[in-house]
Amino acid sequence: MNYLGKLRLGVNIDHVATIRNARGSAWPDPLRAALLAEAAGADGITAHLREDRRHIRDADIVALKAGLGIPLNFECAATDEMQAIVLKARPHAVCLVPEKRTERTTEGGLDVAGDENRLAHFIAPLAAAGARVSMFIGHDPRQIAASARIGAAVVELHTGHYSDLHAEGRLEEAEAELHALQRGAALAHSLGLEVHAGHGLTYDNVAPIAAIPQVMELNIGHFLIGEAIYLGLDDAIAEMRGRMDLARGIL
Repeated sequence: MNYLGKLRLGVNIDHVATIRNARGSAWPDPLRAALLAEAAGADGITAHLREDRRHIRDADIVALKAGLGIPLNFECAATDEMQAIVLKARPHAVCLVPEKRTERTTEGGLDVAGDENRLAHFIAPLAAAGARVSMFIGHDPRQIAASARIGAAVVELHTGHYSDLHAEGRLEEAEAELHALQRGAALAHSLGLEVHAGHGLTYDNVAPIAAIPQVMELNIGHFLIGEAIYLGLDDAIAEMRGRMDLARGIL
């Protein structure tokens, strides 16, 4: 097995806030979960401040930015409200994602190619403020090329379709989707973009994505928060880290 270099793990703590909000209380605290993830070896923390505030809230972003010793990756939609919040919070990274009020989770990638001019102007002040700007997109070459043209530093490839096919046992289709993600990662890298990936990744499906040589970071949340119920967050993260390292040739 070839050594590909260590892969960063970003832990998304959105669904700690989902559990908190279900009871309208202050517990469980997303910051406490983020600090546990940091102690367990996470390389960064991801938090998605949705327009409807269904999980992470504005005060969580303030607390995370103040309390973390590792980078905060702020996920949000490309709206004026979110741009103002990002410029005030100044997170390490900003990942722009599409949002629909009726969706249970982010359903697809951002249409950068169809909104290129607006997004170029939207991200310019974020980059000027020092944030690494990422586009959450599919593997469509048009979207990858458009992300490079508008000045994004990073693309995060949406692995949700691959993960769904894998979970449904449609392994030939999952393999075809994996190949498309591999081609997308290679193209993005050739255009000077750093490549991340995430959505729906689990212990069972993470290795082929982790083994894509151009991928530098995985962002994983829902599965790890679920596994923490059984294992504890530190052990859940350690298991994921071990599988990622094995896929990269780190023994």
